[in-house]
Amino acid sequence: MIEKETTEKIEIEIKTKNDLNDQDQEVNKDNMSDQDKTMKGLGEKWPEPIIRVQSLAESNLTTVPDRFIKPPSQRPNETIAINHQPETAAINIPVIDLSSVLSGNQEDKERISEACREFGFFQVINHGVRPELMAAAREAWRSFFHLPVEAKEAYSNSPSTYEGYGSRLGVEKGALLDWNDYYFLNFLPLVLKDVNKWPSLPSNIREVVDEYGEELVKLGERLMRILSSNLGVNEEQLQEAFGGEDFGACMRVNYYPKCPRPELALGLSPHSDPGGITILLPDDQVAGLQVRHGDMWITVNALPNAFVVNLGDQMQILSNSIYKSSEHRVIVNSQKERVSLAFFYNPKSDIPIQPLEQLVSSTNPPLYPPMSYDQYRLFIRTHGPRGKSYVESHVSLVNG
Repeated sequence: MIEKETTEKIEIEIKTKNDLNDQDQEVNKDNMSDQDKTMKGLGEKWPEPIIRVQSLAESNLTTVPDRFIKPPSQRPNETIAINHQPETAAINIPVIDLSSVLSGNQEDKERISEACREFGFFQVINHGVRPELMAAAREAWRSFFHLPVEAKEAYSNSPSTYEGYGSRLGVEKGALLDWNDYYFLNFLPLVLKDVNKWPSLPSNIREVVDEYGEELVKLGERLMRILSSNLGVNEEQLQEAFGGEDFGACMRVNYYPKCPRPELALGLSPHSDPGGITILLPDDQVAGLQVRHGDMWITVNALPNAFVVNLGDQMQILSNSIYKSSEHRVIVNSQKERVSLAFFYNPKSDIPIQPLEQLVSSTNPPLYPPMSYDQYRLFIRTHGPRGKSYVESHVSLVNG
């Protein structure tokens, strides 16, 4: 009874703050077209009062509210035994020395190719981004999430303005929720970059995030050339398919509070990323990211000063399924919070994405019809994480 009353009190307080924010704040616009915003009912308000997961975590609950409890088949405890079988314990995503690849080491270049075809994931070390900058970015965001709730609510987002401080994906009423809060912001195209939508506290966060974004864009460009070459096409081919210089870049910072019953909840439900490349700065002190490999969930052992790179659905489409986007999820922890920074390197939002011509032939027909990234990502903004259901249904449009 106490836990229910505490949860209801938090929901009432948050609803009041959100109502005030709706009245006081100017609505921010992102790069979804007006047509996309009206499709599927995306509007200026979430379907229910927003529950800040951090507020729940700090209210001394001994369990999690029903809205966060996953069905038994989706709970992380269902796969613990599998993950610890001796024959699979050593399996993990490949670690690549990027400086070696860029200096012409063909063996390491081939290892990236194999990782893209088998896992859709790999870690990169010696990638050219300063460790000091990586640490500063992570700690600046950790400090943001530790601010008083009023300071964070000033940046709360909405379904049509995903940019800002949020706590849910998808607009389906009554949907099960994930145990995380987040902050989403845009870098590219420059017309969307508005630092006034970024937090002003801690005092160094805008400067750090700006420099971090610039370095991650450079890293994304380097990775695109390698991935393109490994497909046997011109080094610039994938970048051109993304729109050349008119590609998109954005970031989602994930905050996973301590969870009183981590065996019942997930920090992020299984999904494949809808975009091009994700460059993740994980929390190397607290494990959480799991990648699906066959019928197993592999917990990624994040190395210090490394990035985890994974391919999104757009890369699977462009490569005509030579490369794969993999399902992944995040488990939570009862003892420690986690902070991770996911940087998305994406196609221009309104150009058709389809398999590269060089990878299509009479014996290897295109598996995917053309579709813009704007149309594609609307699915996850409407429904939230749903495994690989959308990319699989996209295939069925051709083969069905």
